[in-house]
Amino acid sequence: MEGQTETKDDQVDNCISFGFLTIAIFPVIFAYDLVSYICKKKKSNRQSRNRKERRSRQKSDKLQKEEEKAEVGETKPGINLQGYCVNEDCLAAKAKLPVWVHIGFGSVSFTSDKTSYRCPDCGQSTVTSIKKVLFFNSEHSICANDGTVPVKENHYQCFYAIKAGLTYTLKAEKIRQHATSLEDLIGRSENAMVSNEIINLVAELQKYLITVVKPPKVKDKVRLLEKIQCDYKGDYNQVFDVGRFTILCDNATKLQTAVAVMKKAEKFNLIVSEDKDFFDRQSKTHHRFHNIKLFVPKHDVFVEMQATLKNFTTLEGYTVIENPKLSHLFYEHIRAWGPKNQGEEDLKQASDETLTKINDIICEWVDDKAIQKIANRYKSHLDIGILKPSQLFKKTELEINNSVSLNIAQFVYKQLCTFVPEKVKGKAIHVVLYEYYKKYIIGDKNPASCVDFALLLQESRKQEMEEDIAIAQALETYIPLQANNYPHVDGDDDEDQETYDCHQHVIEFLEEKEEEKKQSEQPSLQQRKLMIIQGKSGSGKSIFCRHLEESLWNNYVSDPKKNPIPVYISFAKSYNKKNEKDIILQALQGKHISKDIMDAIREKISFVFIMDGFDEIFDFYRKSDSHEQYFYDRFNLNQWNAKVIVTCRSKVLRDDDIKQVLIGANQTQNITEMMYLWPFTKLQMHSYIEKFAKMKSKYKKKNDENDWTPKKYEETLKNYSNLQKMVEEPFLLQLILTVLPSLVQQYGADANISKAQVYEVFNDHWIDIHIQNITSKLSELRIQSSINKIKSTFKQYCLDLGFEMFFQGTQVAVEPEFQPENNNEIWSKLDPITEEDETKKIKTTNEKAESSIAKTQDVWEKYFNGDSIAKYVLRRIGENKYQFLHKSCQEYYAAQKTIFEIISWKPSVVGVNNQQFQQQFEMHIQKLSINYKLLNEELGIIQFIAERVHDNSPIFVNLKSRLFRIIEASKNNGYVSIAAANAITILNSANVNMHYRNWNNIKIPHAILDRAFLEGTNFSNANLDNVRFYQSCLNNTNFTNASMNDGTKILSCSRDNSIRIWDTSSEAQIHLLKGHSDNVNIAQFSHDDSKVVSCSEDKTVRLWDALSGKQIQIWEEHSEPVAAVQFSPDNSKVVSCSEDKTIRIWDVSSGKQIHLLKEHTAAVNAVEFSPDGSKIVSCSDDKTIRIWDVSSGKQIQILEGHLEEVKGVRFISNGSKIISYSDDTTLRIWDLSLGQQSQILEGHSNAIQGIQISSDGLSIVSYSTDATLRIWDLLSGEQLQVLEGHSTVVRTAQFSTDGSRVVSGSSDRTIRIWDVSSGKQVQKLEGHSDGVYGVEFFPNDPKILSCSWDGTIRIWDSVLERKIHLSEGHSASVTGVQFSPDGSKVVSCALDEKLRLWDVRSGRQSKVLEGHTDGVNGAKFSFDGSKIVSFAIDFTIRIWDVSSGKQLQVLEGHSDTVNDIQFSPDCHKLVSCSSDNTIRIWDISSGEQLHLLDGHSCPVLRIQFSADASKLVSCSDDNTLRLWDVLSGKQLRIFKGHSIHVSAAQFSPDQSKIVSCSQDRTIRLWDVLSGKQLLLLKGHSGYISEVQFSPDGSKILSGSQDKTIRLWDSSSGQQIRLLSGHSDMIKRVQFTPDGSKIISYSTDKTIRLWDVSSGRQILTLEGHEGDINGIHLSPDGSKLVSCSEDSAIRLWGSENCKIIDVNATSLVKCIWQVRAQSLGLAMKSSIWKNVNVKRKKKLKHKTAFHKDIRLVKFFVFEKIIPKFSGIFFENTLRKTVTFSQTFSKISKRFKFLTIKKY
Repeated sequence: MEGQTETKDDQVDNCISFGFLTIAIFPVIFAYDLVSYICKKKKSNRQSRNRKERRSRQKSDKLQKEEEKAEVGETKPGINLQGYCVNEDCLAAKAKLPVWVHIGFGSVSFTSDKTSYRCPDCGQSTVTSIKKVLFFNSEHSICANDGTVPVKENHYQCFYAIKAGLTYTLKAEKIRQHATSLEDLIGRSENAMVSNEIINLVAELQKYLITVVKPPKVKDKVRLLEKIQCDYKGDYNQVFDVGRFTILCDNATKLQTAVAVMKKAEKFNLIVSEDKDFFDRQSKTHHRFHNIKLFVPKHDVFVEMQATLKNFTTLEGYTVIENPKLSHLFYEHIRAWGPKNQGEEDLKQASDETLTKINDIICEWVDDKAIQKIANRYKSHLDIGILKPSQLFKKTELEINNSVSLNIAQFVYKQLCTFVPEKVKGKAIHVVLYEYYKKYIIGDKNPASCVDFALLLQESRKQEMEEDIAIAQALETYIPLQANNYPHVDGDDDEDQETYDCHQHVIEFLEEKEEEKKQSEQPSLQQRKLMIIQGKSGSGKSIFCRHLEESLWNNYVSDPKKNPIPVYISFAKSYNKKNEKDIILQALQGKHISKDIMDAIREKISFVFIMDGFDEIFDFYRKSDSHEQYFYDRFNLNQWNAKVIVTCRSKVLRDDDIKQVLIGANQTQNITEMMYLWPFTKLQMHSYIEKFAKMKSKYKKKNDENDWTPKKYEETLKNYSNLQKMVEEPFLLQLILTVLPSLVQQYGADANISKAQVYEVFNDHWIDIHIQNITSKLSELRIQSSINKIKSTFKQYCLDLGFEMFFQGTQVAVEPEFQPENNNEIWSKLDPITEEDETKKIKTTNEKAESSIAKTQDVWEKYFNGDSIAKYVLRRIGENKYQFLHKSCQEYYAAQKTIFEIISWKPSVVGVNNQQFQQQFEMHIQKLSINYKLLNEELGIIQFIAERVHDNSPIFVNLKSRLFRIIEASKNNGYVSIAAANAITILNSANVNMHYRNWNNIKIPHAILDRAFLEGTNFSNANLDNVRFYQSCLNNTNFTNASMNDGTKILSCSRDNSIRIWDTSSEAQIHLLKGHSDNVNIAQFSHDDSKVVSCSEDKTVRLWDALSGKQIQIWEEHSEPVAAVQFSPDNSKVVSCSEDKTIRIWDVSSGKQIHLLKEHTAAVNAVEFSPDGSKIVSCSDDKTIRIWDVSSGKQIQILEGHLEEVKGVRFISNGSKIISYSDDTTLRIWDLSLGQQSQILEGHSNAIQGIQISSDGLSIVSYSTDATLRIWDLLSGEQLQVLEGHSTVVRTAQFSTDGSRVVSGSSDRTIRIWDVSSGKQVQKLEGHSDGVYGVEFFPNDPKILSCSWDGTIRIWDSVLERKIHLSEGHSASVTGVQFSPDGSKVVSCALDEKLRLWDVRSGRQSKVLEGHTDGVNGAKFSFDGSKIVSFAIDFTIRIWDVSSGKQLQVLEGHSDTVNDIQFSPDCHKLVSCSSDNTIRIWDISSGEQLHLLDGHSCPVLRIQFSADASKLVSCSDDNTLRLWDVLSGKQLRIFKGHSIHVSAAQFSPDQSKIVSCSQDRTIRLWDVLSGKQLLLLKGHSGYISEVQFSPDGSKILSGSQDKTIRLWDSSSGQQIRLLSGHSDMIKRVQFTPDGSKIISYSTDKTIRLWDVSSGRQILTLEGHEGDINGIHLSPDGSKLVSCSEDSAIRLWGSENCKIIDVNATSLVKCIWQVRAQSLGLAMKSSIWKNVNVKRKKKLKHKTAFHKDIRLVKFFVFEKIIPKFSGIFFENTLRKTVTFSQTFSKISKRFKFLTIKKY
């Protein structure tokens, strides 16, 4: 093309520069040419002179050319005529100037004085006299009618004089090549370019130091053809740049010289045929050049000479322009483009304009300042990360090449990515191209680079922050969170825990290590990096996510190349159940990122996805139709180069859910880390309070008089002990600080403020703020408004919306609307007293009911309309999307609505009796919100309602009783079962004791009764389907005929010769398969569940119909007991093996024996079909393994290598290999294709009992007589884990479905669950009374099936409970309890470092006393009840004020554990003893130490003041007692005699004697004055733990390790009574105040009451699950409180009499129990008659024992299953019991068991 400079297609990098005589290409050839040129120079000059002479002679015969300049008009290519205008008005005519008339190309005839042409000056056809002709840039001819010779010429500029009167014919055409073909043209051009004529011209140019660049070869033929076809429609003779020279000049002067030289080309026998000057005027492409076409007559071809400045050339090797080929390549893409639509037309036009802009920069058509200004906008691709056009994705190279627009997009993208300019022009060119790319390729609305994308996200984040002021303010007060790799346990001392900075830990986790960088370069090795962050509601997860996002953004901005882009994604906002896989796309679109650009973003950008609130969508997630469980795969996160942070509320997902959904099964590809947020420490709280106070001061309004300092906040918080735990959670701390002044004003100092009350005040405060803003705006508009009415409307709006969100299962509302009702009524009138309230013996049952809320087309429509203002109390989180300030606020409102509906109901008639009230209320329950949906997944709602159960406000006075009424209503109405289940769950959460209730027939499916106190409750005929009873107290509970279904079928066989099929969803036993006459070894379902095959010691194999239970076939051919039997994969055959050394294959349909295989020489132990059913493998006591062909019955292979009997063999690797195990302690893997052993797995030290293969076939677990399990990698044979813990033979083991856990059973009677990855023991399940011989995981449920030699089958729940209870109760062993002197309170202390005060009447916790830093050993009230003194393992004694709960004194001095303390009778002094061997006396008022009594050489165990407080007695591990003077602190006496530790010592009532007991099994009586031993009492056979005088001093009471209590005469030393009954060691014994009775407690977990006079046991109190640590009798003797290692506190009493007055007929029961955790499920003496139960239970054969278990198939019909867990109950109803998993009391043992779906 004209004006286009050469590029790579036109030349090779190395080219010839004639101007500087540089020879860089074809050196040999050109050297020869140059020599030829020099040698022939003379000859050439001579020939040239001869040609000129001939030409001169010819011209004399022709018309003569003239060279004159036109005066008027313009000459252009083609024909130009010069004449004179005759128009008198024409200026040219007046001036008599000749004018030029342009005719152009073509032919024309005229007579010089008889024609007229249009004058260019006047515009009239008045040019009549033609004097001259100019042919310009054309091939032309001219002839006249005077007979002169016509002229044909191709010189670019020829003038001819015109004679008057002659007629002339002129013809002008554009110059053309004269080739006959393209090849001919190329040949001519090549010859011309090396011709002497051209060489001479080049040499002339060289003289002026002008560079001439000759391409090494002419243009490529293929490219020429394409260009000819496109530009010239196939006419190759229009192409002139086949041969082209580029003349490069240093400056404009040299350029003019070069042009002048070329225009004198005639002297070189060349003709200048075309001259186009585009140096000072813009060419079509805006390139600056002077183009001259030279005709080479010798070769009859045109050669193009293109001259320009070096500054403007893009010729590689000579250019100073960076990326010189860019403009030419761009041009090549668009020059031949014929757009097909308007879009392409627009792109074509934009492309042309862009190319022009680029050339304008190259050729400096714009000035330097303008270029610099453009260049200033330059940013490198390396800095901004240019994104690939979306239209190129998913396109093949062919598709791209066939589309000009795609080709351009690809070209420009590649140029932008690879072009890194350093100079100003290059940067300006890059900017022009990038702006074109951004606007026309990517599109204005889409980001063109990573930086653009980041800016869009940052702008979106900024907008989100502006819309969500709450988050912005929360970030302002953000305090770094602490975290750990394990969850925080309530009661742990956070200050002593080694936590880490949560933010720093995440940053370190996100950093790429060197190995990861290498892996990221190889996608196949790239691992997914995920972190799961769990924390309680309000623990700061969301604000941490926002803070992390902000921090990561800062990192990105500081170094975009190294840091990923953070994207915060709220699950609640972005999750769409119908389009889960596009959750990231939806989230980004919500941030204004077009979906069109997503592929480019995915390819180019690395992310950190901060995905917040998975718990909020989990309910929808798990109900999705998707079969994929793992969120990473379900959300298509593998499509993104991203690390992922996911937050989730603790306890919402079960452990199995977390493993399957959040962690995933394939951990080889994942790096998943679990992190748990921990509560605030005191230091963190202090820091937060300081920031909060500063922020409050910053935003303080002028009329706000509140001026709270950080100190005031902290001091005020100390007055509210029950807020101390709440403020450990960041959100609750913020919330409480916000309303703390209001709380103080509303509730006063030292009040017990519940979480619900805090939220009530806060939400009122929140609404008030918005009302003030609204009313202020209304008043500005002079609109009157009622504040109370608006507030009522807002409250009702929040109540309804909060519940609607719960019901819909979402936290986001879209444009809601509401028309509220105003209800200010206070519901304070008490309901009628129910009969159940009087008797406190209620029980209920539950049957599932269906209830629903009518839904409109848009569920949110009723909450939103155009003029609704109530929505402004919500957080706006997006366009038309709203949330409550926090999820807990939504939970609060949902709870409040539920409560108000229950308590606001009134009977239709005033004064109805209880029965009428209940009847009317039952009719209303079905309409209540509590009946709409189970609350099980909404623990926050449950706890808010539970707190209101104990709220003292008159509004809630009837809530508790009405919840009981709802449960009662389910007896007769199955449609209220949801309400009943919710009601009982709430009561349980509120720690309401539900013991001894008459709840027969209630219907409460899915209720959560974990840790419920249900002792003595009647659940007969109740619907308890899927009810959870984790660690519940079910002693004496009646479950007769209760329904507890789960839909599982179990097959068992035993040594009672029977096979049984059990159904856990209906009746207990479906079929009893009788026929075998000896022990049944194995029973197995067929693969289609239609049949059962069994084998027995009776030498037979039997086939049964599973549906009918009938025997189909009996095979009796074996001559010895049959060891094993198995169905073929297609169920058509059965194989059996026997001690008779044979294997037999049977046809199922005909019953015939197909083959008898008898190569083994000893008993055959196991046999198995290959996966395809074509082979059988067997193993034998003959130490061999044999492979058999099923079709022929022939032995294929024999494998030898084991040194002892081979006990088992399995096919692996789809049947290509087998694995075997033997008594030789080895496992061996055999390659069947090679017929040899490939690996030997060694490690066990004793016989291997069995193996199991993981579901993915990659691992095996082996278990052995050596008491260990070992996990092996099947591919490498490497031992991965050794699982140690069992104390004897491991009999059975199995992998969980996902391969993450192993369960094992042992002869040590335990079941253990192990974590495969760490090798650690996760759980230990105890309950079987004999060895466990079979264990199995349920396939789709967190349960374990076990069978044992104890004759039972048990089902265990392997998941811990969901914590729904209000935070009351100790979290560790309770070490002591004591009544206050007035009997209204109980103080307890525990190893959890806390003391708790309890209200005796209600059982409610009133205060928590915190301060100790280690376990508390004991706590005692002062005699006036105003103080409590506690002593602990932390070496301190602390004195507390009872009324306020504040710590008054800390007595420090001991250097070891404090073991005991005593008040002096006057309460002025305190004595303590310690393991530091000292006794210390303290002044209570001042806290000063008065005396240090030092004398014992070992720990001092007990101390006691004398009645007059003048003396002290102490006993110690140094085998002595010592008597001390209190006033002086001196030792008065030392009593020696005991040979081992002295356990106890006590003054006699008259202070004259001391009694002591010791581990030496003796009791000794000592005289105080003399120190002499008076009596030695012997009789106990174990060490004595306690000794005590009777109140009158006449008797001595002792308790011992020998399980007995003995009564002695204190005068004679004679034993009076021996009291037996306890089944374990006696811990303590004491007289009642009147001395008539004895109270004892023992490690047998019982408390017993004895009559002193008769020695008979009057009462046994059972219920504690752990050892009892202490008891205390109330001052009036009416009640007894006990505490235990099970963390429980129990209050005992009788309805008819005091504890001290009970007799054999009195009924004493537990009045209430509090417990934060339990050792297990307590079910002593519970009744299970005809129960269909589904939890940890027993299944019993008559005289049977289990040997193995198989779970073939099974279904679970319900979503939430009821669960028993922990220690299994004993002493159940001793009657025939027929329920699905607690069948009948038997003594013998099972042998085999399997489970299936039926």
